[in-house]
Amino acid sequence: MTEIISVRFRPGGKQYYFDPAGLTVPEGRSVIVETGKGLEYGTCVRRNSMVEDSAVVQPLRPVVRLATDKDEKQVRENRGREKEALQICQQLVERHGLDMKLVQVEYSFDGTKILFFFTSDGRVDFRALVKDLAGIFRARIELRQIGVRDEARMLGGFGICGKPFCCAQFLNEFQPVSIKMAKTQNLSLNPTKISGTCGRLMCCLKYEQGAYEDAVQRCPKADSFVECPDGVGTVSSVNLLREQVKVSLENADPTEQPKNYLTSEIRVVRNGKGKRPEGYTPPPKAELEKLRSPEAELARSGRKPDGPADLSAVLERYLGAEGPSSRQNDGQRQNQNQRRGRGHGGQGKPTQGQPRQQSAPQTQKQTQPKSAPQRDAQPGEAKASANRKRRYRPHHRRGKPGGGQPPQS
Repeated sequence: MTEIISVRFRPGGKQYYFDPAGLTVPEGRSVIVETGKGLEYGTCVRRNSMVEDSAVVQPLRPVVRLATDKDEKQVRENRGREKEALQICQQLVERHGLDMKLVQVEYSFDGTKILFFFTSDGRVDFRALVKDLAGIFRARIELRQIGVRDEARMLGGFGICGKPFCCAQFLNEFQPVSIKMAKTQNLSLNPTKISGTCGRLMCCLKYEQGAYEDAVQRCPKADSFVECPDGVGTVSSVNLLREQVKVSLENADPTEQPKNYLTSEIRVVRNGKGKRPEGYTPPPKAELEKLRSPEAELARSGRKPDGPADLSAVLERYLGAEGPSSRQNDGQRQNQNQRRGRGHGGQGKPTQGQPRQQSAPQTQKQTQPKSAPQRDAQPGEAKASANRKRRYRPHHRRGKPGGGQPPQS
């Protein structure tokens, strides 16, 4: 095992291993490292860790020191010089009439070397340009031609998904992407829909390719001859993500739409295009019905597995005595008590000639604990309670003001 730290020299660039040389470098800290081009300024993207010896190319370059304030100031000055060098080089390119597009300029940490990145459709003879640049900047000049993907990584931007470019964030190396991946994933072959800003196929086509290849092995091909719960037929289309197929049944009405089945509900007789197997006899209907599964029916219809009965059972289990049924029974019992005795004292309906008993509001009885002793109401409280009751009683049930007797029928 070898102790290393991983350093990146520019955003979205490749990571390189270096020997920490006894230093503990936290992630995100700037460091000065020794490279084949001299001292360079970089950012630690992976702190001290151990890796296999086979993953390291010996000898490892050491970390010279952690970046100081003086180093940070020098880096900022180099960034300002890069903008000026880009403008000067662009003017010289136009003067020499070269077919090239400047992308980025990088100064070395000590300022002794300037690297110009450009794109071009073909080869460019820039020998005269290099001489002019060396005479102006008095430094070693290097021009490097890059591809459109590297240009997108350096410049950055946002893709059609609304997120920053993957190559400018976390992709260390470009993976090969082919049009076959788009065909496997049933994507539109329109170049404008499957190409990135760089004009090449989107790198994200590679991300899910393994999952699609695994699904292709479990799903039949289009135009396959299969057996399904409703009969035999031909697969008209395949949905790899849901692992569903549409089958056109032989004994179905020509105007009827193909039916959806899960791959677990079908048996493949012939995979892909071809002739129907000679001497093939469809199995009986009862045998085909065994292919149907309740889970597949629920998934196809869009219904949830738990019905109302199951939901009520769950509520009874978790709520217990406080469940809907117990609350409903309590409400029924309370209504019966109110019908019998108006909810107080168990007294029935007053007969003709008897005065109607005034009762306290029912909420007072409900909120009062059963175990608490009943106290005698004061005369003032009883009178106020009677007035409140009389105020909210319907007009046609209100007695005469003077007598207190109910109206005679």
